[in-house]
Amino acid sequence: MENTEDIRPKRRGPPPLDPFDRKILAALAADADQSYAALGEKVGLSPPAVHERVKRLKRAGAIRDTVARLDGTAVGKPLTAFVHVEAAGWGKSERLMQLARFPEVEEMHSVAGDASVIFKVRMESPQALEFLLGQIHSVPGVRGTKSYIALSTYLDRPVQAEVTTDWLGVPLPPE
Repeated sequence: MENTEDIRPKRRGPPPLDPFDRKILAALAADADQSYAALGEKVGLSPPAVHERVKRLKRAGAIRDTVARLDGTAVGKPLTAFVHVEAAGWGKSERLMQLARFPEVEEMHSVAGDASVIFKVRMESPQALEFLLGQIHSVPGVRGTKSYIALSTYLDRPVQAEVTTDWLGVPLPPE
């Protein structure tokens, strides 16, 4: 049998993040509106070095966007819900994906388990959620939904750059 290992191009992942990259990403996740000088002070690099690293992290896709995180209640959408959609087949249909046009739909995830797709939505009222559920149920192939309304949010943060390297050796913080 012929060895073809060298024929196929090897898949490259994103370049690994070093500790400085992770510190920069953590600082930006906490406050993306700070200067390169302020970032440099926090991570121990010069402002030009931080600027170059941020540009590289953007090119590599580690930083996708720089956005303002809005408060749902302040913008008139106090109701957060997670809608589990059970659909025939895989669930990802063109019609179902068109529901992304509603600004209330914040996230859509293909999942394993009882649901095919999970939506995270932020609504102005239960009636608005009811309307959206009607839109979901009108999509061919949708068999049903289960909705979970968030009563309180204890943690809502963007993707974090830090990683836990030793799950077994990490004690829980004191209460």
